[in-house]
Amino acid sequence: SAGVLLGSLELKDPSKVKKILNFEGTLDIQDAEIESDAKSDVTNILAGYKGDSEAAAVAILEGVTSADEAAEIVTETLNEFVRVESLFTGSILDDVVRDLTKANAENLDVVISENQAHQQLALRKSLVRAMLRQVGTFGDRFGSIVIPADLKESLKTLAEMKDKAYGELALSADEVLRQANVASFSSRLNDLKNILKDSSADLVALSKSMTLSAGVDLLTSLFNDEDESVRSAAVEVYIRRVYRSHRIEDISVQEANGRLTCTWTFSFADVEVSQSVDRFGMLSIVPSYSTLQTDLPSVLDEMAGKIGESSPSENGPINVLHLASTSGFEGGADALQTAIVAEERKLNMLGIRQVNTLIPVPEKDPEYYTFMQCDGYSEDKLRRNMRPTFPYMLELARIAENFDIKRIPAIGRNVQVYVGTEKMTKPRRGGPPQVVFVRGISHTPGLVSEKGAYRSLVAGLDELERAQSNSEVNLQSSSRIFLHSLFELENTTPEEVSARFKEVIGKLKSQLATRLLKLRVDEIETKVRISTAGEDGKPMVQSIRLVASSMEGEWLKPNAYTEKPDPVNGVTREYCTIDDDSPMCFLDSYGTSNIVQTKRSIARRVGSTYAYDFLGLMEVGLIGEWNQHISDLGEGTSVEIPSNIFSSEELFENEDGNLVAGSRQIGTNKIGMVAWHVTMKSPEYPDGREVIFIANDVTVQSGSFGVEEDELYYKASVYARENKLPRVYIACNAGARIGLVEELKPMLQIKFNDEANPAKGFEYLYLKDEDYEALAEGTVLAHKVPEGWALDDVIGTDHGIGVENLQGSGKIAGETSRAYDEIFTLSYVTGRSVGIGAYLVRLGQRVIQMKQGPIILTGYSALNKLLGSEVYNSQDQLGGPQIMYPNGVTHETVEDDQEGVASMLKWLSFVPKTVGALPASRAESDPVDRPVEWRPTPTPYDPRLMLGGTSEMAGFFDKGSWKEYLNGWGKSVITGRGRLGGIPMGAIAVETRLVDKVVPADPADPNSREAVLPQAGQVLFPDSSYKTAQAIRDFNKEGLPVMIFANWRGFSGGSRDMAGEILKFGAMIVDALREYEHPVYIYLPPHGELRGGSWVVVDPTINEEKMEMYADPDSRGGILEPAGITEVKFRLPDQLKVMHRLDPQLKLLDSELEMTELEEDQKDIKAQIAAREDILKPVYLQAATEFADLHDKTGRMKAKGVIRSAVSWENSRKFFYYRAKRRIAEDNFVGRLKAADASLSSADARNMVASMFSGDWEDDKAVVTFFEEKAGELNDKVLSVKTSAMQAQIEALQKELDESS
Repeated sequence: SAGVLLGSLELKDPSKVKKILNFEGTLDIQDAEIESDAKSDVTNILAGYKGDSEAAAVAILEGVTSADEAAEIVTETLNEFVRVESLFTGSILDDVVRDLTKANAENLDVVISENQAHQQLALRKSLVRAMLRQVGTFGDRFGSIVIPADLKESLKTLAEMKDKAYGELALSADEVLRQANVASFSSRLNDLKNILKDSSADLVALSKSMTLSAGVDLLTSLFNDEDESVRSAAVEVYIRRVYRSHRIEDISVQEANGRLTCTWTFSFADVEVSQSVDRFGMLSIVPSYSTLQTDLPSVLDEMAGKIGESSPSENGPINVLHLASTSGFEGGADALQTAIVAEERKLNMLGIRQVNTLIPVPEKDPEYYTFMQCDGYSEDKLRRNMRPTFPYMLELARIAENFDIKRIPAIGRNVQVYVGTEKMTKPRRGGPPQVVFVRGISHTPGLVSEKGAYRSLVAGLDELERAQSNSEVNLQSSSRIFLHSLFELENTTPEEVSARFKEVIGKLKSQLATRLLKLRVDEIETKVRISTAGEDGKPMVQSIRLVASSMEGEWLKPNAYTEKPDPVNGVTREYCTIDDDSPMCFLDSYGTSNIVQTKRSIARRVGSTYAYDFLGLMEVGLIGEWNQHISDLGEGTSVEIPSNIFSSEELFENEDGNLVAGSRQIGTNKIGMVAWHVTMKSPEYPDGREVIFIANDVTVQSGSFGVEEDELYYKASVYARENKLPRVYIACNAGARIGLVEELKPMLQIKFNDEANPAKGFEYLYLKDEDYEALAEGTVLAHKVPEGWALDDVIGTDHGIGVENLQGSGKIAGETSRAYDEIFTLSYVTGRSVGIGAYLVRLGQRVIQMKQGPIILTGYSALNKLLGSEVYNSQDQLGGPQIMYPNGVTHETVEDDQEGVASMLKWLSFVPKTVGALPASRAESDPVDRPVEWRPTPTPYDPRLMLGGTSEMAGFFDKGSWKEYLNGWGKSVITGRGRLGGIPMGAIAVETRLVDKVVPADPADPNSREAVLPQAGQVLFPDSSYKTAQAIRDFNKEGLPVMIFANWRGFSGGSRDMAGEILKFGAMIVDALREYEHPVYIYLPPHGELRGGSWVVVDPTINEEKMEMYADPDSRGGILEPAGITEVKFRLPDQLKVMHRLDPQLKLLDSELEMTELEEDQKDIKAQIAAREDILKPVYLQAATEFADLHDKTGRMKAKGVIRSAVSWENSRKFFYYRAKRRIAEDNFVGRLKAADASLSSADARNMVASMFSGDWEDDKAVVTFFEEKAGELNDKVLSVKTSAMQAQIEALQKELDESS
């Protein structure tokens, strides 16, 4: 601010500062015109300067004479706009500025100019919109509508921009592209005409053809064709197509009275013939609507003659009249309505339910206007520009019951998109809920197949994606997709269709979960038609309603219903369940938002998912995990997805405060914390595993922590510990709950020091006598004053509004810390996690963070108030992924909740089902005995390739199983998890390349700057040491064997890192390894080296029972590197001695020197010796280094017993698989023996096992076979040892009793 800037000025003599006054004179500056051309105006607007965007767009194309030149101007404009915005789209502003600053450190003007342009986004968008409108005039201007390839590419890029800010531009660009890709009207019309001219054409089959979708409206342009046969065929195909969902009994096309007329009798195809009501329809083509008032009476007379005496008036208005004109009409809907309403009496007499008019538009689709009998034949604007039966097939009446709907543009010709605003009787905070309805019809036969359903659903999602860019759609709207399939299925039953739908929807949910969540799809509805016979034996259609809905809580739960339509209006009267033993039938419409929908909307508003919907996401994620597993196993596998792979019971407190498992209606929870006991069948545990999930319900008081929330969290976590089950916490909260005693507010009185001048302050707050006496006892502590009762303390009667919540926070913080020590804990942050919520996820250690889910202690606005200026502008600056990922709090970041759930399941797949259980192995197609193909090189390389391999060269772990964590922190070390022959393992590897550690600038400190600290490869720094220790602790709690691919040259010992506590964090590695309870394998990979302090902190003697060290023959280990050793232990004098001992010339010169007595000759010989030494120094230094290096090879390591054996890299996979499998089985059996007899040591138990084995105890594969084949004998041995131990204990107790008596 100006004040801050002035306050920072350093003045030599403050006494000479004068007050700044406003200038009151006249500036003598001459006016001058600004010289500017159209190109400069466009360039300046794109750069973020003010200007008239509309005028600039018109001016720059004024005078352009060729389409290519105009297209080039538009292309350059679009490319510049996209270039700037692509820097910012999908990214956090702080990250963009940081990256730009780093990339343009020598020229910060670039950073300023890019930000300036982006800040004027609204103006620049206006310019681009104007340019796109100009593209639409190219045909008129230049006689060509062909868009050059460069402009098409630019339009495509613009159309693919996803942020809401670019929505209108994306829609406009997409519209220009679609118009450019459509064949010319005349060519499409000629193609259709040639088909109709063919005398052998089957008009019935053509009306049902999929290829006709784009030509239905095109048929209307042939209604006045000069060829009579074409006219008649076009009319008949049009009527059959439009009424495809009906049963047409007869149809006739003829010309009379100068008009082409089509009449037909029809009924609803899904009503039995015996119950159906015949309806009559007529299409009359008039020359012009300008004479409609005189033509309409004769048209109605003609229709009356066709209907005759059999008019079904007892069923009300059921007939239809279509009018089409062969010429355009300027009068519009109002003129048509006037003419039609004038004949209302006659229309009613003929039982006409609707009058539909068609107005041709040259070389475009016709305009449609519909006039309904129920509205007195006034126009129904909702049906405008819809084919006559479209509203019926799209069931618009259902959504219009409870929603005010507005149509917005759609891509598909048979698809419509509506924005529905819920009808409400009273105002609602945040406005009425909004729903985006995508509704379409399909003529394709493959809708119930997996591929067909996938294509249709993706098309619906594409429509929704486009709709999100529309300004009518808000960010909290939910979405529903409806598709009416007109193709009639044959040789199937409703039960078979239902079963197929449930199978397909499960797969689609898994494949498209990310988009379904992003687009907030709450319902997918499909209406299919089965060709069957009614009870009267006559053909009919059975309509089946297939619905995947989240409306009742469970995410997209599939159900199937049969429909019973009304014979008169075709509207479904009831829906009956298919799969239930006792089918239920019920009425249905698109209901208004229920409590679940309301809560779902609240959760979406904060960028999260409703807590109960995570159960559905987990099931979908589990299906995806299975599908990937089966795909990895390859063709021919017998593995299938088990039935009932996911189930859950909610954990809640009963009336006695005890935690119980059960179920209740979703959305009825009264507190902002929920928990479930989940059973899931995973590829590791196909019979099922159990996991406890705890989640904030952000829809209850913003997910804040009150006393009741703390209690449920605490009890659910204790339940997980007592049952030794993994515990996952889904965090979306507002921290500890804050509150006041609200009932006191209207009673509060203030005793001012001066009643006439309140600005002088007040003495105390008080209550009047009557208010004080009306309060429950203990609500306040107060003392008597003349005015009433002065307040000393406010206590209140509600529990959970203040400091007691902090006590609860402390309780669950301690419980979370305890849970990390005893069981597997994992946290997923979605939306936000504040205060105690932030501490809980850190105390659980393992954290997955959604990119839009900050982890903060307090909000940025509160910090700004504390600092006295607007320093921070978002929560992400305080705790977004750009903060929490590089500092090691967050292990992994994800884009959305579906990816977050997938990551949770992936992490759980490495974890045993309970504490102490054997690792969670799974079948793998990658052979354990294959060689490790990707080999480390002597030069720096990416160690991730060593672990996971590439598409061409396999790495150490099973293909596709390696998963890195903590990638953003301590980058000189790589940590993660992978599988070796299906066995889950933790892994630590060493980065060999130079990496950068970035310390961000603090916005609160104007003097701070971002620091980029380079970190050399193969060196342990404070952050990477801490990361290594943290990873080892995590692996230990997860029950995993660990591979440490040791390749360190030592610790960084500079003053900065010594001050950065390198000694403390390095020592933590030793602590973590000493406490490790599972096998640890330290392996020196090819060209790897382990030296000095880095060897010390991973030496197997730290934990001899669990740790083993191995090395590749090409690796090295020692205190110093050979070059360093030679500087200390094989210095130049030692090298010279070797030279003089081995080199013949030096030996000869030495002997000559001894024999020479003359001083001059000695000088000459010494000079020759020095020259010879200089020649030999490089090679002898190399020899000395080689000599030192020979001390570091695996032969000496093995001879000195510091490694167990040398293992070649190519065979390391096979070796460590059997070694790990043997140690897991062996340690498990040793543990069981020690549990059976507490007096046994590990060595005693291991010797006991070895005594039962008759083969080579060092042969890991043979020992593994022994454990697998002799499991029964080993179990008997445990039982025998336990019996003996108990018997010995009884005897000892008896002896003790005897001695005491």
